[in-house]
Amino acid sequence: MSPNVLRWFSLVALLWLQSINGTNLSFPAYSSQLKEFLSISQFKLNYLSFASDAGKVLGFISGIAAIYLPLPLVLLAGGSLGFAGYGLQYLCIVKKIICWINTACFIVAINSFPVNRQVAVGITASYQALSGKIYTDIVHTFFYSSQREAASGYLLLCSLVPLACCLVTAPMLMREAKAMSFSSRDVNVGFIFLFVVTIATGIYSVATSLLSVPAVLALVGIVLFLLAPLAIPSGVRLEELMSSTRSQQKVYNLEAPIEEDQKKEEVDEKAIVGVREEVEWTKLWKRLDFWIYFGLYLFGPTVGIVFMNNLGQISESRGCAATSSMVALSSSFGFFGRLLPSLLDYFLSRNRYMPSSPVSMAVSLVAMVASFLLLLIDSDIALYVSTGMIGVVSGALTSLSVTMTAELFGTKHFGVNHNIVVGSIPIGSFAFGLFAAKVYRDGASLDGRFDGKCFGMYCFQTTLIFWGMLCSVATVLATVLYLRNRKFYSQMR
Repeated sequence: MSPNVLRWFSLVALLWLQSINGTNLSFPAYSSQLKEFLSISQFKLNYLSFASDAGKVLGFISGIAAIYLPLPLVLLAGGSLGFAGYGLQYLCIVKKIICWINTACFIVAINSFPVNRQVAVGITASYQALSGKIYTDIVHTFFYSSQREAASGYLLLCSLVPLACCLVTAPMLMREAKAMSFSSRDVNVGFIFLFVVTIATGIYSVATSLLSVPAVLALVGIVLFLLAPLAIPSGVRLEELMSSTRSQQKVYNLEAPIEEDQKKEEVDEKAIVGVREEVEWTKLWKRLDFWIYFGLYLFGPTVGIVFMNNLGQISESRGCAATSSMVALSSSFGFFGRLLPSLLDYFLSRNRYMPSSPVSMAVSLVAMVASFLLLLIDSDIALYVSTGMIGVVSGALTSLSVTMTAELFGTKHFGVNHNIVVGSIPIGSFAFGLFAAKVYRDGASLDGRFDGKCFGMYCFQTTLIFWGMLCSVATVLATVLYLRNRKFYSQMR
């Protein structure tokens, strides 16, 4: 198999991996049932939510492992850890007694498509947002006879599916596709086709989330859309075979032009684009930009994750029973959010209209602040619209953060550096979730309930205002980060 075909097969494998990797995105769908079946308070539910994010504190270990170990081994380690963690939760539910995959996916995408890394990373990361939708459809198809079975179904799937997918896709990553003299035409055609398939997948996902479509039909459609990108490596392989046949039939003295074209394409593909400096992970703490960026991630994207973790309780407290639909909706819109930066970068960067990553982050955070304010309106429409908006913004921030880490601190140590940045997630998950739990408990006390449940707008009203304030701080930090690096970003245009 040629390196060009291999890197496209690797990209398809990354799409599959990311589509089942967002196991934490399905947490809101079964968190209320988990709380009831385990007889735990909102505080303990927050601790459980924090525990699911706590692994990111040690996420940098996966980056270090990716330097010294084969990527398939890193991949299998992530699948095995998820199998152990979610498997234990499953056994608790039926009363019988995750950073690694992301790291492997990001490294393969960046190394396989160095010039188009924003596009490759963005597209693959967008599929992670489909996880909540995919797991919800599977549960509704096979595990929905009771709430207990549904909750256990989510945990069982989160335990088994990622490991199974890692076992299937690991051989496709055995040989990492390095940058060689690849045809720029193949790259352009491949990405345009992939954009079309990805957008169609997102539209289908949103439509089946909003409309009354049988879960089994929605699931079959998603599977077909996930198989569609295989047309790219198959087409590239077919083109190579046809080209080889033509070259054997016609023997002319065309070696010089061919070699000249290959050299030109090789220079284009190996170009180093958009890296300010290469910073080793041991020296990150000496950079002021790192601490500004760390705070930006803590008060911005992390707040969106905390909102998603509490989406089940927020919906329940407002009297909205369609919690699983809300999860599927946020997951589907998060898909478009993660794809949006790549789409804009691919089509606008050539015209120099694409704003820098910090500016894009600042604009996205303003939209998130507006979403939290909209949630203060007592309306199901406001709940649906705000959830969709936060899904889009959170997805965009996730995609932009991957690019900005590479821009500010380089690609050589990306696996470690980015996992150190996302180490802010468990900190925010614990602190901001704890604040939400306290407000929720106080609201339940006002209701005079002994089951710890709170119903009414006041259950999360103060929390939503607090989260909006945090996002405002993140907006200021994004602006400061741009001002400190505006010379670098102006040179990229």
